[in-house]
Amino acid sequence: MSHALLVIDVQNDFCPGGALPVDDGDVIVAGINAQMANSSTVILTQDWHPAGHSSFASTHNATPMSVMDMPYGPQVLWPDHCIQGSTGAAFHSDLHTDHADLIIRKGYNRTIDSYSAFFENDKTTPTGLEGYLRTRGINTLTLVGLATDFCVNYSAVDAAKLGFDVTVKMDLCRAIDFDGSLEVAKAAMTKAGVVLA
Repeated sequence: MSHALLVIDVQNDFCPGGALPVDDGDVIVAGINAQMANSSTVILTQDWHPAGHSSFASTHNATPMSVMDMPYGPQVLWPDHCIQGSTGAAFHSDLHTDHADLIIRKGYNRTIDSYSAFFENDKTTPTGLEGYLRTRGINTLTLVGLATDFCVNYSAVDAAKLGFDVTVKMDLCRAIDFDGSLEVAKAAMTKAGVVLA
């Protein structure tokens, strides 16, 4: 009971046909379902943006995938995605969400993005996930989901910094790989002590 499976952002907009598709983002769903069935604790994260979110390129009349300086640091400006209540924000229809003990929604604050399951992008505002895990006595995490180089990476690094024992199952993740971001993410996770399995 000291272990949890953390399933990151397996949502329609990150799968083929979505607003911000990750190549083969849907291919990992069956494997994730099998992992969930064998896990005593399952936590899902869900990107959950209000319309007009500050991380959207359209909010700034900017080019998608350009970078803008925000008060909390550099921010990739994304295509509009995972808007609250939309089909794109919904979990992939094949994902067995009934296995989840908890769903953590992130990115709902209009003025700041949130890649990590633990903190918003200012790296100080918590989501509450750490407290949940601590009170449940959970100290070991396995991460799967989308995308390896952004939300999985940030979540894994933050979890390791918080003292959790963290493994990322690379075969059950897929990356955006934007300007070499996958290799940067792998190096960051390894440096933080995350096991890439």
